[in-house]
Amino acid sequence: MELKIRKGELEEQWHFASLERIFIEKKVYRKIEEAETWEQVIEFIDKGLKPHVKDLKRPVTQEDIVRLTEIKIKRISKFDSFKADEHIKQLAETIAELQHKLDHLVDHAVEFFKELKKKYGVGRERKTEVRAFDTIVATQVAVANRKLYVDKAEGFMGWSLRNHEFVDECSDIDDIIIFREDGTMLVTKVADKKFIGKGVLHVGVWKKNDDRTIYHLVYQDGTKGAYYMKRFAVTGITRDKEYDLTSGTKGSKVEYFTANPDGAAEVIQVVLRPRPNLRKTKFDIDFAKLAVKGRSSKGNLLTRYMVSKITQKERGVSTLGAIPIWFDETVRRLNSAGHGRYLGRFGGEDRILAIMRNGTYQFFPFALSTHFPDDAVTLVKFDPKQVVSAVYWEGEKQQYQVKRFIPEQAKDAVSFITEHADSKLTTHSLVQHPRVKVSFDKRSNPREDEELDLEEFIAVKGVKALGNRLTPFKVKDIELLSEVFIPMTPDMEELQGMLISDDEVGNLEAPEEEDLEESPMKQFRRAQVKAEVERSPEDPLIGYEPGKQITLGLD
Repeated sequence: MELKIRKGELEEQWHFASLERIFIEKKVYRKIEEAETWEQVIEFIDKGLKPHVKDLKRPVTQEDIVRLTEIKIKRISKFDSFKADEHIKQLAETIAELQHKLDHLVDHAVEFFKELKKKYGVGRERKTEVRAFDTIVATQVAVANRKLYVDKAEGFMGWSLRNHEFVDECSDIDDIIIFREDGTMLVTKVADKKFIGKGVLHVGVWKKNDDRTIYHLVYQDGTKGAYYMKRFAVTGITRDKEYDLTSGTKGSKVEYFTANPDGAAEVIQVVLRPRPNLRKTKFDIDFAKLAVKGRSSKGNLLTRYMVSKITQKERGVSTLGAIPIWFDETVRRLNSAGHGRYLGRFGGEDRILAIMRNGTYQFFPFALSTHFPDDAVTLVKFDPKQVVSAVYWEGEKQQYQVKRFIPEQAKDAVSFITEHADSKLTTHSLVQHPRVKVSFDKRSNPREDEELDLEEFIAVKGVKALGNRLTPFKVKDIELLSEVFIPMTPDMEELQGMLISDDEVGNLEAPEEEDLEESPMKQFRRAQVKAEVERSPEDPLIGYEPGKQITLGLD
C-alpha cells in the first residue's frame, strides 16, 4: 500500500510537470489574451492543450487547467526546457522503479526489513523487557496512592479528611471494611468522603478471599444478656450490605474488638462487676484456644455475669500455619500455587528481602498482592543471621570497595553503598563463602588474575560502613564465582530441619535398622547418624552448612 501511494503521488507530479511543459513550450497561455470571461479562459486553454496531450497517463481535468492559470509570469519567462525534461525523466525512472518493487513484492519486503535493521539497529537496542503476563486483578496491583482517614465522631471516612485519624494507604479502587459498636459490618468502596455510620470501631482496607486477617470480637447479647466471644475471617461479602456479627438480639453491643492481619492470637483480661457470692471477678481468656469460624456464628460463651472491663493482656504469635510461597520471575509476582522459584514457608512477621540494582535493599511483606520494583535483582526469605557480601564502585574515591553486613529491618529502602552519583553496585552474594575473580588491566600492570574469598577478605560490619578497598591496581573485570544465593526447595527446607548440629553429635546413638521406615528421608537420617557415631574427631562434620548446596545420593 505504501508503494502504491508513493507511485500515485509521483504519477501526479509527472502528469502536471508534462502539462506545464506543454502549456509553456506550445505557448498555450497566449490564447487567453482574447478571452473576456473566466469560462472562456478555461475553454481556450482546454482547446490549446488537446492536440498535445495524447501521451499523458490520464485525461486533463478542469482542476489541472485552473492550476496552469496560477503559474506566475516570472516562471514562464525563465522556463528551462532542458531542466523540465530532466525532471520529467527522473520522475518516470522513479515510477518504473516503484512498479518493479510492486511486481517483486516479496524481494522488496526482505530488503525493506534489512534496511530497517541497518538503519534502526545499532545504537537503538531494546530498552524495555519482554515479559509474559498472568491474569491481572486490578485491586491486587493498583498503586496505593491515597491516604485513608476516618472521622469516628461524625461517621465519615475518605482520603479528603486529612485532619482526622489516619487509617492506611489505599488505591482509588480499594474496598474498605467497617465495624461498628452495634455489631454490624459493612464493606464499601473508598471515596474522597463517605458517610459510614456512627459508632465506628474499626476501619481498614479489605481484600477479597483474605483468610489470614482474623478478627476477634466480644459482644453482649442484648442489653442484659450473656457475653460471647468469636474469631472469624471475612473472605467474601456483598458490597454495601450490612452484616450483623451478633446473634441479632436488639440492643447488642460490642465490648471488645481487634483486627489481626497475621492471624495472631491474644490473651485478654476480663474484669466482672462485683456482686454478692461472686468469688472470681477477674480471669484471662486465650483466643488461641478458639477455633476460627464464620462471621455469622454466634460464638462461644464468655460469661453470664456483667462485665466491667476487657483489656488486652498480651499479644501472641500467629495461629495460622506458615504458607509456602513461590516467586514467578516471569510476571514478578508471588504465588502459593508452585509457580517459579520457591522462597520458603512464611508466617507471622516473616519478610522478603529484596536487593536492588542501585545498591539498596528493602523489605516486603509476603502478601500475594505485593508489587516488587523492576530493578529488584535478588529476592529471598529474610534470615536475620544472613550476611550480604557486596562489591561496589565508590564514586568519590574512584575505586572498588568490599563490604559484608547484616541487613537491618527498616520500613523504607536502605542504601548500602555510598551516595555519590558515580557509586554503583558491581556484584553481591548471600552465600557463606562468596568468591570473586578479579581481572586486572594488563596494559597498565601485567598482574595475574586473582580469586578472593570475601568472607576471609573482610569481617561483617555495619550497613553504613564504607568497607575495604578491593585492590590498588586497575581492574578490568570482576566476576562472581559463587552463587548469589542458594535456591531453596520444599525438600531442602524439610531436610534442613532434620539435619543435626555439632551440639547433638555427642548424644547420638546409632538406631537399629528395623526402627526406621525406609523412606528416602529416613534413609538419609540413618546414614547420617551412623556416620556421625562412627567418625573420628579429625573427620569433618557431616551435616548442613548454611550457604552450601545440599546434594543427596539417594536411590
